[in-house]
Amino acid sequence: MGNKIKFHLDENVSYSIALGLRHRGLDVTTTPEENLLGVSDEIQLQFALANGRVIFTQDTDFLRINQSIIYNSCRNCLLSPTK
Repeated sequence: MGNKIKFHLDENVSYSIALGLRHRGLDVTTTPEENLLGVSDEIQLQFALANGRVIFTQDTDFLRINQSIIYNSCRNCLLSPTK
């Protein structure tokens, strides 16, 4: 049970969600904290994959990445509906 899911929240997710997840003991990074503001979705995904993290986003562009030839599958994406 030592393997826990680590998350990376992109810039479309409220920082309060990161705080809430951390309060519950989850390992979370955010786009602003990692100096990734304004970089492409592909770079965000590369960061998450390189660091063993699942991307949590409300950005539907990740659906496009999911179908791209480069990634075949966005298994590391967790899409949350927008408000």
